[in-house]
Amino acid sequence: MNKKLSLFMAMLMTASIFTGCGGNGNKSTGDKSGDTIKLGLNYELSNEVATYGQSLVQGIELAFKEINAAGGVLGKKVELIKADNKSDTAEAASVTSKLATRDKVVAILGPATSGSVKAAIPQATQNKVPLISASSTADDVTIDSNGKVRDYIFKTCFSDSFQGVILANFAAEDLKLMNAAVLMDTSSDYSKGLTKSFKETYIKLGGKILTEQAYQGKDKDFKAVLTNIKNANPDIIYLPGYYEEVGLIVKQARELGINVPILGGDGYDSPKLAELAGKEALNKVYYTNHYSSNDTTPEVVKFKETYKKEFNKEPDAFNALGYDLAYFVADGLKRAGAADREKLKDALAGTKDFTGITGTFSIDSNHNPVKSITILEVKNGEATFLKKQQP
Repeated sequence: MNKKLSLFMAMLMTASIFTGCGGNGNKSTGDKSGDTIKLGLNYELSNEVATYGQSLVQGIELAFKEINAAGGVLGKKVELIKADNKSDTAEAASVTSKLATRDKVVAILGPATSGSVKAAIPQATQNKVPLISASSTADDVTIDSNGKVRDYIFKTCFSDSFQGVILANFAAEDLKLMNAAVLMDTSSDYSKGLTKSFKETYIKLGGKILTEQAYQGKDKDFKAVLTNIKNANPDIIYLPGYYEEVGLIVKQARELGINVPILGGDGYDSPKLAELAGKEALNKVYYTNHYSSNDTTPEVVKFKETYKKEFNKEPDAFNALGYDLAYFVADGLKRAGAADREKLKDALAGTKDFTGITGTFSIDSNHNPVKSITILEVKNGEATFLKKQQP
């Protein structure tokens, strides 16, 4: 009996060792077992910037519904594991760790904002899991402070520097307005990045910055800084920020009699912008974006029809970005030939001429897409297509 018991215990210990090795292997490459491919969604589904995350997830889920109905990827259905980072950077990091280690996803889609993505980068890198954001426009998302590309981090949206340059050119050359005021959110990397690129280009073009004013996210009363801007008498205001503050700023600016054009970035894109500002205040407002529902290309028309059938409303730019992100990852998995983190990372880096709703793009050496940008004009609260600019 003792010999049999000893033999049984030895066999049990050997099995546990092999099981442990298998667990470590899955941690680095993603869970290859089962009939599904697990992808994690790390998004802002509640609190301050929830409309971004909610819209992105709707687009992602719609795309994978189509992909799974068509047979899935690599002969398997895609399983989405969705988590709410609550618009909080610490939570974004925690969610990334959980998805990578406990859920063993092959890749993480999201977060939406640059701040949350930056918070998630250390965990994604440590666990060697590809993290792809469709909307984190900060220039330093995919490269570190030394200019080295982050191997596991990708984005499918243009960068802040591109938005700032395009709007500076638009202000000087299209609107021919050469005296600007800048109002920046000092608590936001997004706002600071856009401001830097706009100012540099605008000044090179001969424009003057008459005054620079600042606010912080979650502020509600902007009358003091707006009064300073009014006294400077600019003929244009550059206001890079998120819809929550921008809506209130535009409303209060118009109430103070400031009726000059206001320019900003893709952070304006939310149905809540008109609710906060009031439609009558949203005139002579221009912003860069990834997509316009007025685009008549066949891909956009088909997407709009599909989305409206599913959700009974018009899609916004973040819906389109999420939809493209899903197909981008699916395309990468197919080219990788396996639900493997390392192979997927290499396949994403080698993407050429991917065609999506927000444009056709290739991934450059810094893991950023080379793609077009759209300029929209808001008229009585409605965003209308103005022009598309190629990179």
